Amino acid sequence: MPGKRDYYEVLGVPRTASEAEIKAAYRKLALQWHPDRNKSPEAETKFKEINEAYEVLSDKEKRAAYDQFGHAAFEPGAGFGGETGPFGGKTYTYRQGPFTYTYTTYGGGEGPDLGFDFGGFSDPFEIFAQFFGGASPFGAGRASRKPRYSLSLSFMEAALGAEKEVVIEGKRRKIKIPAGVDDGSVIDFKDFYLTVDVLPDETFRREGLDIYVEKEITFPQAALGAIVEVPTLTGSLGLRVRPGTQPGTMIRLRGKGIKDAKTGRIGDEYVRLKVVVPTHLSRRQREVLEKFEEL
Repeated sequence: MPGKRDYYEVLGVPRTASEAEIKAAYRKLALQWHPDRNKSPEAETKFKEINEAYEVLSDKEKRAAYDQFGHAAFEPGAGFGGETGPFGGKTYTYRQGPFTYTYTTYGGGEGPDLGFDFGGFSDPFEIFAQFFGGASPFGAGRASRKPRYSLSLSFMEAALGAEKEVVIEGKRRKIKIPAGVDDGSVIDFKDFYLTVDVLPDETFRREGLDIYVEKEITFPQAALGAIVEVPTLTGSLGLRVRPGTQPGTMIRLRGKGIKDAKTGRIGDEYVRLKVVVPTHLSRRQREVLEKFEEL
């Protein structure tokens, strides 16, 4: 099909990419080019292209057909349909989500008008919402989409939940953000969708439901052991550092991560210990360390 870019090139992945690599590439690009977040003129076109590529490459059967036939696999009469019927007609098969539509036409027609506005593919905005936990996969399409808004949250607001006051269509209203939402999450508020932007935090880093922090300790604390204060989502906690702790040691705090609002599962917190080496020593400190080295 002339004019279409290679789907692997669109997502920036090799043809040997795993399902996880394809999903990660899609997430990054979809967030970058979603028209609600990217106001450039080409954003909507790019967004549709990205979603079309993902819809094919994330489906094993479609990907196999694409690898063998390229874009021609999805033209009427090729790949997923186009067999000649017993009376000289053509049978066309189209797939929309979990459903398959089969039609037979006669007289050289190019197939029925299925009412799709996206070249035979699903509405890209619906794909985005499904991937990020938003709209129902059986949405009626873009024409009937609810309005979408975006909201920036601090790391703690996203992790613990928050009540925010926003202006929607000129009306001021309070909304509750559930605990545990992640960057790029889409929340359905009945009459609109909200895309969440989570701002980076100086202390915490998130991976799924787990959080990561770095804690600096001194050489004596690492060598002799100590109790040090570390931050958690609910306040400071006394952490026991064992004698002889090595730089880069990771300590796991069970149940101190983020709670999944849907399943109730709670992640863990991982504390990475960073041993700080002093850059300036007093004469006495130097003498003590030299003595230590001799011993």
